[in-house]
Amino acid sequence: MQARWLVAFACASFWGLDASAQTGPPLSAIDWLNDPVPVIQPLPGAGDPPVTGGVVLPVVDVSPLGEASADSVGLLPSSVTGLPASLWQHSDAGQIRALMKAQKLTDLPAMQSLFYTLLLAEAEPPMNLEADGDFVAARLDHLLALGAVEPAQALVQRAGPSSKPLFKRWFDATLLSGDEEAACTQLVRTPGLSPSQAALIFCTARRGDWRAAALMLNTALALQTLPSQEAALLQHFLEPELYEEEPLPLPPVRPSPLVFRLWEALGEPLPTAPLPRAFAVADLRDITGWKARIEAAERLAQTSALPENRLLGIYSEREPAASGGIWDRVDAIQRLDRALAERDPRDVTRALPNAWRAMQAARLEVPFARLFGAQLGQMPLTGPAAELARDIALLSPDYERSAQGPDPDFAQTLAMGRPASRLSRSPMEQAIVKGFAAPDLPDDQAMRLTQGRLGEAILDAMRLYENAMHGETKDLVTALATFRHLGLEDTARQAALQALLLTRAP
Repeated sequence: MQARWLVAFACASFWGLDASAQTGPPLSAIDWLNDPVPVIQPLPGAGDPPVTGGVVLPVVDVSPLGEASADSVGLLPSSVTGLPASLWQHSDAGQIRALMKAQKLTDLPAMQSLFYTLLLAEAEPPMNLEADGDFVAARLDHLLALGAVEPAQALVQRAGPSSKPLFKRWFDATLLSGDEEAACTQLVRTPGLSPSQAALIFCTARRGDWRAAALMLNTALALQTLPSQEAALLQHFLEPELYEEEPLPLPPVRPSPLVFRLWEALGEPLPTAPLPRAFAVADLRDITGWKARIEAAERLAQTSALPENRLLGIYSEREPAASGGIWDRVDAIQRLDRALAERDPRDVTRALPNAWRAMQAARLEVPFARLFGAQLGQMPLTGPAAELARDIALLSPDYERSAQGPDPDFAQTLAMGRPASRLSRSPMEQAIVKGFAAPDLPDDQAMRLTQGRLGEAILDAMRLYENAMHGETKDLVTALATFRHLGLEDTARQAALQALLLTRAP
């Protein structure tokens, strides 16, 4: 594991991961975990202009978790997030699942960071769960949907993959990252956890007992208990000499991670682009071509499932040997990186517009800002390049420092936490001003806070923010006001700055 895990948990041994099981370079944790985690913070002090309008944060008890169940475990304790152990406790499980499912976060970096915090937080589970492990399983599904495969592995290991639903998710995640050794070892020792006959056969062979694996396969074939796709692939996998003349089956449209790995083992890897995002992790390994690795890295970076430094490292591996499309983007980033390293304002002025347009096309503006925003903010640029560099710096975690200066415009006042009404012009800017003016929350949201349904209130505010980014600007007021009522000041400012500065085509 790399040092880009949680600053509070720098040692890989904390997660219980077996570093020796990895077949390629270790995959890094999701990017936002390397920056300050969105936490509940006090609103500005008495010396600042009032922002809450007298609204009082609801009383939420913060208490140690009791005897931990699988559903209460997380990778981020309350001491890191500031979120209470009762985050979910007073909400109905069905309502929480519905609100989580409603999140559409691909183009919303600030909401991605907050969602990861919620998914990985230690907290008591919601009410009315059908079975132990249901809630952590739902969180794992959302992590995998975002492509955050390694955090999903760490979370399920923390919970203990001792039930079939949790083991299946762990097994699938390890197959995608290429470090299934530990999962296969446990499966061979505890066959009752097996998600399928094919999984047990594969792991038995993976552990070196090819004769036993072949016996299990032949028994399953005689009993006709294996799906035809898995049966044919396992036959070629276990006894290639016998079946070398037999054609492989047609590739499936939606393979399972196991079927995906079997195709790869047979020398016929399936493309990951049409598959769910988590499959892109498989293309990050050194055995994959550079173009496929770049495409996978960009796809994962869009959901903050890959740290921006890893993305830059893949961009910088070598000089592009072609032009057009993705190669132009690689060239633009390399030129800007060199110009910033040499601290040459003229070269930066020439390289910056092309690099920015390239990252806009890939919808990677915020990872770009995290990479280069601080450096750009320190460059002595002039004219349009200076304005562009300032806006990029405002999209970085260093937004407040980048907002310093005389005669601030609206974006700068927003970055300082006090958006100026006199400078607001557009409906978006006016909604931001209202959201930061701490209006009364709608009755349903106020009731959630009064009843201690904190996680539910945050998820609903995230949904409203997504609505605002698709034209319902009025919903931005409630979303920002909710974040600020709960002390999520950094989330509110970054979300508002992204709403203001990112131009997204439908």
